[in-house]
Amino acid sequence: MLMIWIAMAVIIAQQQAGTAVAIDNDDIGGIVTSAKGPEAGVWVIAETTDLPTRFAKIVVTNERGQYLIPDLPKVNYSVWVRGYGLVDSAKVKAAPGKLLDLKAVVAPTPKAAAQYYPAGYWMSLLNVPDKSEFPGKGGANNISTNIKSQGQFLGLMKTGDIFGSCMTCHQLGDKATREIPKALGTFPTTKDAWLRRIQSGQSGADMVKMFNHLGTQRTVAMFADWTDRIAAGELPPAPPRPQGLERNVVIKQWNWGDEKTYMHDLAVTDRRNPTVNANGLVFSSPEMSTENTPVLDPSTSKTSVLAVPPQDPKTPRAAGPVLKTSPYFGDEVIWTSRSDVHNAMFDGQGRLWMTARIRPPATPAWCRAGSSHPSAKRFPMNEAVRQAAMYDPKTKKLSYIDLCFHAHHLLFASSANTRWCAWKQRSM
Repeated sequence: MLMIWIAMAVIIAQQQAGTAVAIDNDDIGGIVTSAKGPEAGVWVIAETTDLPTRFAKIVVTNERGQYLIPDLPKVNYSVWVRGYGLVDSAKVKAAPGKLLDLKAVVAPTPKAAAQYYPAGYWMSLLNVPDKSEFPGKGGANNISTNIKSQGQFLGLMKTGDIFGSCMTCHQLGDKATREIPKALGTFPTTKDAWLRRIQSGQSGADMVKMFNHLGTQRTVAMFADWTDRIAAGELPPAPPRPQGLERNVVIKQWNWGDEKTYMHDLAVTDRRNPTVNANGLVFSSPEMSTENTPVLDPSTSKTSVLAVPPQDPKTPRAAGPVLKTSPYFGDEVIWTSRSDVHNAMFDGQGRLWMTARIRPPATPAWCRAGSSHPSAKRFPMNEAVRQAAMYDPKTKKLSYIDLCFHAHHLLFASSANTRWCAWKQRSM
């Protein structure tokens, strides 16, 4: 037995001797091992706060546990290992141009390992209503009569329609959604806690509307059961680690918003011509959260803001009322935007087009019945919530475009002979 162990040790030593990682002066590379040996298909994360905004680069180890984080800015980094079946390793200080072998930490329990699983795996524990419960029968404890099938219920919950959806604003299954925060308060039952939760904060009115559309009591019962089973120790299945080409992915992340803003969309280039705005600024669409649109220069990690106020200062705030206090922000109104910048797109000239509220909802006279405008003759409208704006990075000029309809998603035509964009009108 001793001879076999010695032979195995020699083989392992020989394998490791040939696993050196070649790096240059702007890389960090090495080998990840744990008590079980080389760790394949785990993430190595290098993060820094030495740049103008927090920056991280993430790669995946190969079958021998090797990793290479390429082309890093010359600053100091904290480097650590994360992966399925592990808990985060201790962060190690490092700089580009250095080899760095890392020790992964095997999760001590299945519960500890599960804290790193994707939100979707935790969401898979939801016991959604059985197909036999559809179509909805209405009533206090049943599914809404609006819902005709289980597929429609799932589609509405995940991607939504005119009423939005749970996943429009939340990553269902993450720690914040699968647990009830203690700061929310004490309640007789988990159902009561969920009824209170969906009224909280900036999007409370929308969450209540969504639950009403699905059938409030039945949907609350589904989420309460999910939360109770997780609190009792139920765990999702373990996901597979990245395989094959998945291990070639290199992810760059910047933390360029703040705790009170969110980014609904990003605009990088013209979809018809990816060379437009090459290596240029990245513009966000912060929707209801702020009129100071966050902008990122990915080449320097510097951030700035593009102010997009409405043309008419009397334009009301886009977010709805705060029904109940938030366990995180209390009764503070944190979404302050009136312009509600949404779905930015570059055109072929490198100009940034945005759907945005530029005035109060009431349309001008030329949009209404009695106007000689062709669109008013065909479809007069008295109200349109969101219009459009255009920003030219070359001239730094912001222009406003009024519309008679509610603009939601815009898309430029692909024909070279056509100079127009399609504005998707959202049903009201």
